[in-house]
Amino acid sequence: MSAHPTHESAHDTHHAHSDGHGAGHGSFKGYMIGFVLSIVLTAIPFWLVMGGVLDSKLFTAVLVMGIGVVQIVVHMVYFLHMNPRSEGGWTMMALIFTLIIVGIAIAGSLWVMHHLNTNMMPMTHEMMKNMP
Repeated sequence: MSAHPTHESAHDTHHAHSDGHGAGHGSFKGYMIGFVLSIVLTAIPFWLVMGGVLDSKLFTAVLVMGIGVVQIVVHMVYFLHMNPRSEGGWTMMALIFTLIIVGIAIAGSLWVMHHLNTNMMPMTHEMMKNMP
C-alpha cells in the first residue's frame, strides 16, 4: 500500500463520512419540485384573497393558513432536507421541541389576551378620548 491515498480511497472516505451524518443534499430535480410547489402554494392563496373566490372570509383565512402550513412543510423537505434520518434524527427532534415551545407560547399568549379582554372594565368612546 502506498503512502499517498488514491483518488478512489479518498472518495470512499468522503462518502462514508457524509453518510454518517445522514443529511442528503438535494438534486436539481428536487429543488425544482420544491420551487414549483412553492410558487403554486403562493399563487393559490393570492388568487383566493384577491379574487374574492369564497364568500366566507373566515373560511378563506383558514384555507390560506392551511396552505401556509403545507408550504412550510414543502420548504422543510425540499430546501432544508429535513427528515427523520438527517443528523441521526436530531434535526427532527429539534423541530418537534421548537414546535412545542412555539405552541405553548402562542396558546399562553392567546389565553392571557382572552382573559384580559374578558376581565377589563368596558370603555366607552368618550372615556377613550379623555385618556392621556
